[in-house]
Amino acid sequence: MSQDLFAVLFGDPFAVMNTIGLVAFALVGSSKAIREEFDLLGITIVGLAMAFAGGATRDLLVTRTPLALQSPIEISLGLLGVGLAISLSVVLPQPDTHPISLVADAIGLAAFTATGAIVASGADVSAFGVVAIATINAVGGGALADILLDRAPFILFEDFYASCAVLGAVAYLVAGVLGAAGGTAAGICAGVTVGTRLVAVTYDWHLPSIQDLGLMNR
Repeated sequence: MSQDLFAVLFGDPFAVMNTIGLVAFALVGSSKAIREEFDLLGITIVGLAMAFAGGATRDLLVTRTPLALQSPIEISLGLLGVGLAISLSVVLPQPDTHPISLVADAIGLAAFTATGAIVASGADVSAFGVVAIATINAVGGGALADILLDRAPFILFEDFYASCAVLGAVAYLVAGVLGAAGGTAAGICAGVTVGTRLVAVTYDWHLPSIQDLGLMNR
């Protein structure tokens, strides 16, 4: 039986990815709220919403109580991310667009894609279900954060973002089919997601709209 390299190096893959995702997304969401000049409560709410909304939706889809309601550690990790965002705002004029936040966002996207894939595969859903739940886990928090910031969720109309989660989830499935252990598959999933996201940011990748394709009468 093949040994799970990821589990050997890092322990429980879900716990590792979940911890990374919560801190990273709370930081990103709070940074966006700081840019919009929200008060401290508003900053905290947006940060925690971005950190927990995707995972809560994931848990409801697989009919289990959201982890955020089960353990104070989850909330503590989210608050850590909020605190980091506030600290960054002291030294950076625009923390939400700084490379630190952009990389944190990519890392959070990758981590939550992996946790979504792990949970979905454990719930015995179809391959489509694994991809769908992993993607919802990854982008659901960001969509809610944008709504709280009174703007349309950017994953619907710009940037190559949710597509990275889809590719990562597909990589998780392919790795599993090829015999990779669960933790190794999760590591591959996260690697594909964060890699494609960082490349997309670097080269300004976007999915085309109908207008871009010239399919709409003007």
